[in-house]
Amino acid sequence: MTTEKFPALVVRREGKSEATIAIEQLSRSELPPGDVVIEVEYSSLNYKDALACHAHPGVVRQLPHVPGIDCAGKVIESEVEEFSVGDPVLVTGYNFGSGAWGGYSAEVRVPASWVVPRPETLSPREAMIYGTAGFTAAQCVHAIQHHGIEPDRGEVVVTGATGGVGSIAVALLAKLDYTVVAVTGKPEYTDLLLKLGAQRIIGREDVDDHSDKQLLPSQWSAAVDTVGGNTLATLLRSTAYRGCVTACGLVGGDTLPLTVYPFILRGVTLSGIDSAKCPRGPRMEIWDLLSGAWNVAEQLEPLAREVSLNQVSSEVEAMLAGKNHGRILVRPVVD
Repeated sequence: MTTEKFPALVVRREGKSEATIAIEQLSRSELPPGDVVIEVEYSSLNYKDALACHAHPGVVRQLPHVPGIDCAGKVIESEVEEFSVGDPVLVTGYNFGSGAWGGYSAEVRVPASWVVPRPETLSPREAMIYGTAGFTAAQCVHAIQHHGIEPDRGEVVVTGATGGVGSIAVALLAKLDYTVVAVTGKPEYTDLLLKLGAQRIIGREDVDDHSDKQLLPSQWSAAVDTVGGNTLATLLRSTAYRGCVTACGLVGGDTLPLTVYPFILRGVTLSGIDSAKCPRGPRMEIWDLLSGAWNVAEQLEPLAREVSLNQVSSEVEAMLAGKNHGRILVRPVVD
């Protein structure tokens, strides 16, 4: 086995002190067990990664830890027939970057069952412009479609529209001819959201009703919610008959202040979206769509910017403060 060193971003904690992150030089022998070693070309920064960088106990199971819940690259070592050296691949979900070391490393070792052949129509950069955020957004759109919500049913609202999941959901829905309403607290990005395909932009306060009304006037045929909490409750109370609300985030809270009336009087469906444990069949279907009929990578390019490992820390703090937008791509190099 090679003894060459490579850079990785490692989270550690000494005693009861605050967790720290630092770039360290690792060797392949230090990587966790697995069947496939991947040379990482790109990873990305997601909210879960920001929490992992602070050793959040709901994300990181043990320290030391390498964050990064997705990556794209090529195989450099394989113990299984399914993958050969040089194969372009990607990894999203499972325990990658949470229970197991993740993509903020120039090399990763993972179980073969976690590895997805990267579609030839996607470069590694494009694959990570999507990343876990795009995979999640596509699952939301897929759920809305499979609930029978056609574009002519009315507006579809997307919360957190300047974030990774939200912005990609806007682009995907627009490509599929839905009328998209983007929700954001960052009006300075209005032009960007319109270019992605949003028909109109509204503020966070428009989907954050704190009244005790059990139902609100019907507004949406469907929704993609990345926020949770009272925002999700507001969307459910204001979704039209037989509508569908997909939920994939909790930055606004992990409780749902709601009665059952949206479900039993309007027949609204709340569809939970989980990316980490998505079965392989649906996982492959989503990547086929993102690399084919649903490919919006070119439209998303203005949202993407690259950072190196030594820039991750400042980007994490900006993300936790709600100051980031779009997609932040992480290259496992040191500037």
